[in-house]
Amino acid sequence: MAALPPSSSLSPKTVERAVNALLKWRAAKSKIQKPQLLEHDEFVYLILTLKKIPQKGVSRINAHKIPLPNPLINPQNDNSELCLIIDDRPKSGLTKDAVKKKIQNDDIPISKIIKLSKLKTDYRPFEAKRKLCDSYDMFFADKRIIPLLPKMLGKQFFKKKKIPVAVDLKHKNWKEQIEKACGSGLLFLRTGTCSVVKVGKVSMAREEIVKNIVAAIHGIAEIVPRKWGGIRSFNLKLLESLALPVYQALPDLKLKIEGVKEGEKVEQEVEKEVVEEEKVKKKKGRIHEIRYMDSNVNEDDIELNSDGEGDIDNADGGYNDNTSALEVKKRKKGEKGGNENKIKVKKEDRVKQKKNVEKAKNEDGIKQKKHKKTQLVSTKLK
Repeated sequence: MAALPPSSSLSPKTVERAVNALLKWRAAKSKIQKPQLLEHDEFVYLILTLKKIPQKGVSRINAHKIPLPNPLINPQNDNSELCLIIDDRPKSGLTKDAVKKKIQNDDIPISKIIKLSKLKTDYRPFEAKRKLCDSYDMFFADKRIIPLLPKMLGKQFFKKKKIPVAVDLKHKNWKEQIEKACGSGLLFLRTGTCSVVKVGKVSMAREEIVKNIVAAIHGIAEIVPRKWGGIRSFNLKLLESLALPVYQALPDLKLKIEGVKEGEKVEQEVEKEVVEEEKVKKKKGRIHEIRYMDSNVNEDDIELNSDGEGDIDNADGGYNDNTSALEVKKRKKGEKGGNENKIKVKKEDRVKQKKNVEKAKNEDGIKQKKHKKTQLVSTKLK
């Protein structure tokens, strides 16, 4: 048995628990359901989920054969019926009689032979296809006609996972190919990320089912692109049951976001503090500059400190060290009031200037009109 994948949660115990739960559910459901005339053996399905959709170059018709320790179909012991579809076109060089002789001589467990020409004509209706699908346990077909079969057989074969397995009838080892397919789990990679494989039967012993599941999981991991790196999960289920998880891949390390180191955090905090202090200093400098521009203080009497604040010389009534806090406040209030009065006076002056300009324009217009009238009157009198 192959080694378990690194950092995985797959173990035979988890598989055994899932199988026990499915069998208990099956037994409880059989008590509620009505008894059937024909006994039906149900399959155990292994659901494979990939991380990425397989490339277009991957064959979706040819099955990947995964060896199982306990074969699902054993025609010699369980009376399973197998059907073989042959290519009877002229180029193939095969006839139904020749195939029958070969099967009898080699003791191959094939119970039915269908020609490609008959499949086109006799099994065209849906009911005929459905009956054909239910009549046999497994289907085989000539390797050369596999691409033609999906359209001829229809969806029923795909739903019940009875897609014909390819057999190379040019070679003489027909029996070996058929026996190998009967003892294997068949993996058909679908167009999406999910695929299903039959790995056991309800009638089998629990230990046999568990061994088949573990072997199928490791066999699939060797076939799938990127192997364990391309697998997202494995789930087990019966035909109508819920899917029970058996294996779940860990998320990729690339998606993890690494935290900031402590030293980098300290540097970032220091840089933020420095930037904020510079912004505060700039704001203070701008405010003081605007105040001094509003007041009638000369630029020569103002000196800027390192903090960007201006100091007025004592000669122009500046603040000395001996001045009290109340005096400083009073002076500041007086400066603010004076500035506000100056702003109001400036606004009033601008309004007066605009009015004077408008009056002058109106007077010029009236004078021009009077001048034009006098000219017209003088021309008429002449």
